[in-house]
Amino acid sequence: MNQPASTDPLNGKPPQHGLLLLPGVAAISLYLLVLAGVIILGVAGGRHYPPLFLVLAAAFMAASAGLLMLLRWAWALALAAVFLLTCYNLWIFSGEHNPAALIQGLLNLVFFLYLVRGEVREKLV
Repeated sequence: MNQPASTDPLNGKPPQHGLLLLPGVAAISLYLLVLAGVIILGVAGGRHYPPLFLVLAAAFMAASAGLLMLLRWAWALALAAVFLLTCYNLWIFSGEHNPAALIQGLLNLVFFLYLVRGEVREKLV
């Protein structure tokens, strides 16, 4: 008796593709979108960020959308973004001893370590 081509021959279940296997990528994508929104609101308010930060917001949104589509260039952009945010937040913590900067820096470090895993890179197009 032949199984349909859409099932995995080892366990008889349909194969899972995309973000179902990488829930962390979806979380990182959402995180980058939230950061982009915070930057846009900070620029629009005029008090928190200079208008040049809108370039960062655009990069975060592009990385977020590309990560959801599992594109390799978006992975590289997101990897660079979370690494630079890790460095920035830990630098802020070292100078001002702000616990919020330490927490965000460590969260970015966790995201960076998740993205560099081989399992994540193998799933990208």
